[in-house]
Formats: sequence, structure tokens, C-alpha cells
Amino acid sequence: MRLIFMGTPDFAVPTLNALVDAGHDVVAVYSQPPRPANRGKKLTPSAVHARAEQLGLEVRTPVSLKGAEEQSAFAALNADAAIVAAYGLLLPQPILDAPKYGCLNVHGSLLPRWRGAAPVQRAILAGDAETGVMVMQMEAGLDTGPVRATARTSIDRKTAGELTEELARLGAKLMVATLADMDSHPAAAQPEEGVTYARKIDKSEARLDFSQSADALERQIRAFNPVPGAFFEFAGERYRILTADIAEAAGVNGTVVDDQLTIACATFAIRPTTIQRAGKPAMPLADFLRGNAIPVGTILT
Repeated sequence: MRLIFMGTPDFAVPTLNALVDAGHDVVAVYSQPPRPANRGKKLTPSAVHARAEQLGLEVRTPVSLKGAEEQSAFAALNADAAIVAAYGLLLPQPILDAPKYGCLNVHGSLLPRWRGAAPVQRAILAGDAETGVMVMQMEAGLDTGPVRATARTSIDRKTAGELTEELARLGAKLMVATLADMDSHPAAAQPEEGVTYARKIDKSEARLDFSQSADALERQIRAFNPVPGAFFEFAGERYRILTADIAEAAGVNGTVVDDQLTIACATFAIRPTTIQRAGKPAMPLADFLRGNAIPVGTILT
């Protein structure tokens, strides 16, 4: 097929690679404009932008697709379909209508559950047993379009980073299979029941509240690994917990109850297994404790 690809973060790269490997003609790649990154705030292209340039593909980075000029340039590509994966811009109706087969989206949830910006993190936070990825025929609503294909996976104790990588691989395979035989993947309307929305993650949500259960905090830690990182503060410094176990210990909420940095919660306790002090590399708990002891009896707020 003659395709336009639209994506921005790492999640979208496997789908772009898979389309090229399958022999499709990717005539243009749309991605978010380069953004300031790292300490130097140097303008840095997105993961999709960088990969597309490596593949020798034309890259376009409009700030918006609402203007007539951008819409005309998009339509002039005469594409069979536009493939969208975490692009980050709303697609106006003229964009949705331009390709022969419309716009197909790789979405990382089991729709209609977790429509929106952060489906992986919200599924983990909610304690969902499984999630998945879907190929959706896009329409004007927020992730409301009919679904052409689905792949499922268990969440288990995966972090958001691990689960995102898995869904990206599954989505790439699913999209290639869908395009290979569109007739065998007809669009089916989403159920009207079970709709939930995965609002964008706010950094304030990453602060650990030890008045919650250890189970809820362990999910929070996984949901915010790698970013923004669930954290607590001690002596004016921020400590990110990247992985943790639930321990059978008790005490006043937020109290360090032993020399293994086990922290009492509303029910049971959290014991970090990977931790990161502000400005330092992440390290296993044993390595951290050798130079960063937090005394037993300390109450972390």
C-alpha cells in the first residue's frame, strides 16, 4: 500500500519499522516538531522523526493540521491509508477523509476501556488483569472509532515501560496483518458500555502517599516507571522508587520499620528493590543502603 505514517514517541517506532519491512511504500512520515530536551535544552527530533530519517523517508512536522494548506499537502500524497501511532495531534475531518481507507490507529488498550492519552499507566494503576492493543478505524471522537483487530496480554507485574514496549511490538504485528487482508478485518463498533478515559499523567500523581495500601502504591510505582517516577522526600531530597515488593509489616503510615527501608502503609508495607536519589543513577536497594541509610523510625511524608 501507499501509506502515510503519523507517530512521535518510541511506542510508534516498531510499527513504522514493520510497515517498511513488509514492503509498504511509506510516502511521508508526520511527527511532532523537535522539542527542547536534556539539560542543554537542544532541539531534539522525536523517536519517529529520527528513525524515519535513518530510513530515508520524508518527514513533516507541522504544528497543526487544521489549516487548509497543510490539509491540501496531506491529501496530495494520494495515500491508500494513514497509519497513526501516538502521534499527539488531533486529526481534523479532512485529514481523516483524505486516504482511500482512512486513518488506522494503533491504540494501547482494550477499547472502549482507557480511551485517551495514558492507557498503559491507567490500566496498571487501576489493577487491571489484562490489557492489549487494537487497530482502530479513526473518526472525529476521542478513540471512539470501530475496531478492526485486537491482541491481548496480561499485565502481571510489568512496569509501564515494559508493557509499552510489549504493546508496541504487538501493535506493529497487528497492523501489518490488518493491512495484508483488510477484508478479513472488518471494522466493528465499540461496545457502548465500559467506557473509561485515560487522562494524561500529571507529575503530581507521582508522589507516594503512604496512607494508601501497599498494593496501590506498588501499582503506582510500576505505572510511573520509567517516567515520571514515583517518589518520596527525605531531608529535603527526592527519592524515586522504580521497583518494589509488598512486605508483611506494619506501623504508622510512612514509617521506616527496618534496615531494609521497608515503609509501612495503610495495609502491609512497601520495600523498594530499585531506588534513585535525585541526581544519582538508579541502583539496587542493597547498593543504595551502603551509602544512603534512612534510619529506622523515620516517618516519610
